[in-house]
Amino acid sequence: MKYRSIVDPWRLLAFVLLILPVLALLGFGAVWLWQSGNLQYWLITMALCGILSYGLQHWLVRRERQLLRESVTEPNPAWPPSADAVWQRVEALAQGCQPEDWPLEEGEWVLKLAQQTMEAVANNYFPDAEKPLLELTVPHTLLIIERASRDLRRDIAEKIPFSHRLTIGDLFRIQRWKTKAEQLVNVYRAGNIIINPVNALLGEAWRHLRERSFGLARDELHRWFLRTYVRKVGYYAIDLYSGRLSLGDEEPSTSTPVSEDDLTHATKTTTASNRAEPLRILVLGRSNAGKSSLINALFGELKAVTDILPDTDPTIKPFVLSREGLVQALIFDSPGYDSPSFSKEQMLAAAGDADLIVWVTPANRPDRQVERDWLDALRVFQVALTERHAPPLLVAVSFIDRLRPLNEWQPPYDLTDSSNVKALNINQAIHAIATDLAVAVEHVIPVCLAEGKVYNVDDVLWSAILNHQNEAMRVRLMRCLDARKNAENWTMLRHQMVSTGRFLLDLPQLLSKRTEK
Repeated sequence: MKYRSIVDPWRLLAFVLLILPVLALLGFGAVWLWQSGNLQYWLITMALCGILSYGLQHWLVRRERQLLRESVTEPNPAWPPSADAVWQRVEALAQGCQPEDWPLEEGEWVLKLAQQTMEAVANNYFPDAEKPLLELTVPHTLLIIERASRDLRRDIAEKIPFSHRLTIGDLFRIQRWKTKAEQLVNVYRAGNIIINPVNALLGEAWRHLRERSFGLARDELHRWFLRTYVRKVGYYAIDLYSGRLSLGDEEPSTSTPVSEDDLTHATKTTTASNRAEPLRILVLGRSNAGKSSLINALFGELKAVTDILPDTDPTIKPFVLSREGLVQALIFDSPGYDSPSFSKEQMLAAAGDADLIVWVTPANRPDRQVERDWLDALRVFQVALTERHAPPLLVAVSFIDRLRPLNEWQPPYDLTDSSNVKALNINQAIHAIATDLAVAVEHVIPVCLAEGKVYNVDDVLWSAILNHQNEAMRVRLMRCLDARKNAENWTMLRHQMVSTGRFLLDLPQLLSKRTEK
């Protein structure tokens, strides 16, 4: 049996005749350079051009690497603390992706790499499940891939030059022509070694440098593509398990039912049912610590009844707080924690719906152990909510005017002035309260709430609230998503039951039509 030669000798002869003049010209040129004594200058010029080109390639690679680094997916600061370890596993998986393990021309990598990423996330949330990935619903699985692909498409369109012009077919055609071109180049290189060994040696060195620089850029882009894809899939998988990803819109736009009720109670109206979710600020503390007075001072006018006698009203009263720089907010006045009508369970329930907590404690009351016990109970409750960040806590120290010297009150006070006895006592009280209540001293703010003596509320306390507004808004987002997720589950279940009921009603007609056929 005869085997036909892969290379047609007549075609090979035609190719040799085509390039022979070019090869002869290169050879004669090298001989002329050697005879004229200019060969060394040509070699030096070629070496300098090669070095400059190689350096330029590395600069381009660094520039592209910087562009790609700027588009790296970062963990969401609104995620609960339990997501930190999960993101580390996603990041480790992304760092382990190598171009040679995941060739892009093979389409299977998309689903396989997404599956590995989602399994890495699912293993953390369902450690006891035999196949944790199967705990995902089909709509949520498709939503994760959809969101990851959308973000990756946006990054590629913005970061990769001409990506909006290249088609998948172009890439495959380039790959085919690249293989054929490499075969022809290998034939030329073999002939060049025979005709002009010196030139061939220098050419091979230059080719090695060029291919190394181009290959570095190509591998860098390939590696970035794989790692970005893993991070995107992992990001939305964590979003799903942490309660941020729903099947509806990405961000909640209307108030939750509990805030809608509080807004109705505070404004005495039920209009505008599509009101935005307010920031919920909860004021806590012992009886007669100045909680209601603090709310009055924040408003600048009477909005709450000042607590003079021990609290007998167990309700938590909402008020709409509108001030420049603050988003729409509800501030809640609460009974004293030492009031017999206010239980620890009520406080924890209110704290579970709060986005920022202001704890009011009197500076002239050194008996703070009970306060510490209630604050510790609050912290334990918040730690147990692993799917949500704890709201920021500020401590307002009231009655600083009653510190020694009792008859002196000449604000403002510089707390760093050790020569001023009043300022020194206020500063000592702040540090003592921070230690007793286990609160960072920068979160402890001295205020005076007495009539005609209001001090440090509109400036220091209000600035502290605004400084923690972004953190409080992240807490609000998680709280709203939890509420919407619960509502979404019931809504979807209701729609599914309605659809099932309609199908059952239509089932006899469908069966009769089939029997008639």
